[in-house]
Amino acid sequence: MPATSPLSSAARSIGASVTLQLNAAAARMRAEGEPVIHLGGGEPESLAPATALTAGIDLLKTGEVRYTPASGTPGMKDAVVAYTEQFYGRSIERTNVMVSAGVKQALMVALMALVDPGDEVVFPVPYWVSYPEMARIAGAVPVPVALEEGAHQPTVAAMEAALTDRTRAVILNSPSNPSGLILDKEFLTGVITMCQARGITVLMDDIYHRLVFGGKITTHCYECTEKSVDEAGILVLNGVSKQYAMTGFRIGWAVGPATLIKAMSNIQSHLSGGPCTISQASAVAALSGDQNSVEDLRDELEERRNETADLLESIPGVELNHPDGTFYCFADFSAFDADSTRLSNLLLEKVQVVTVPGIEFGMEGYLRVSFCGSMKDVREGVRRMRWLLNDNGSAELKAGDRVFAR
Repeated sequence: MPATSPLSSAARSIGASVTLQLNAAAARMRAEGEPVIHLGGGEPESLAPATALTAGIDLLKTGEVRYTPASGTPGMKDAVVAYTEQFYGRSIERTNVMVSAGVKQALMVALMALVDPGDEVVFPVPYWVSYPEMARIAGAVPVPVALEEGAHQPTVAAMEAALTDRTRAVILNSPSNPSGLILDKEFLTGVITMCQARGITVLMDDIYHRLVFGGKITTHCYECTEKSVDEAGILVLNGVSKQYAMTGFRIGWAVGPATLIKAMSNIQSHLSGGPCTISQASAVAALSGDQNSVEDLRDELEERRNETADLLESIPGVELNHPDGTFYCFADFSAFDADSTRLSNLLLEKVQVVTVPGIEFGMEGYLRVSFCGSMKDVREGVRRMRWLLNDNGSAELKAGDRVFAR
């Protein structure tokens, strides 16, 4: 008998989240005294709204920190109902809402409710790093749809060509992580209409939908259909992590057809049970309280976007489409190395700058650079990158040398 039990095929095929690995690597390097600059992160450095913190503390003081219903507390669902009416113009019921431990869990549970082994999940390139792996965990085959040369989003025709009789879901993310692209209404309407005709569920990842710049507004999915929430075949995924800087609270939600929500809630009841009591109380306070913190964060991120884009474009050879939202720049570094993993590793090894390789998002030659952390770090990180790539820094280095040693 083998010393250990063999792993499942799913476990053997899944790697760790690259972004979380980078977070851990940066933390470890800092703990070891390395002057690392982390430009790969995905959480704002601002604090959660004071009302959210107070609500959590108040509940904690009562000692009544108990299990919650598997699909979320009534108060949390009511807050999502109000949010959906305010930002999506649709009146829904609690039965259309499932609350989860973050958007990632809601998306994973949705895939578990929708796909059977061998089914397909389609999404545009570039995509969030976890989409392919989550599809695989659910037993599905991930189907990325590549961009045509020079394009920023796939055509509806390209999306349609990727659909087969095994396609069960299409995942869309707007604004996009990593590119910051806002999908246009014509594209959204075309894909949603096409999926409705085929009985394919559209999973709309809207986690960044309020963090947009230049006065732009994201087209929400219900603007693209006259069908009701129960009939549209759309599941909207959102949460408090990004817009309220509440990443550690781990609260997200899904809004969609009551039949799908019920199935998802049943799965979640066995998977994890109800989301954290204290986190839901804090999330309710964030959603129903003063929204100035969201606007302040958006304004701050827009300023950071502008400066970060200018800094990256100061590196001769780097090409960048300015992001319309999120807190990432997705820049083309292929002039230096078409292998984004090799280039990212070089930057980490030689100048201790953490970036995310574009291949993890389905686009080789690119690096994702985050501007949600300290701008002091962004400036220093890009300075180091420019020195290594353009100022003959690489010519001065010998194999194994570290420029910014402790």
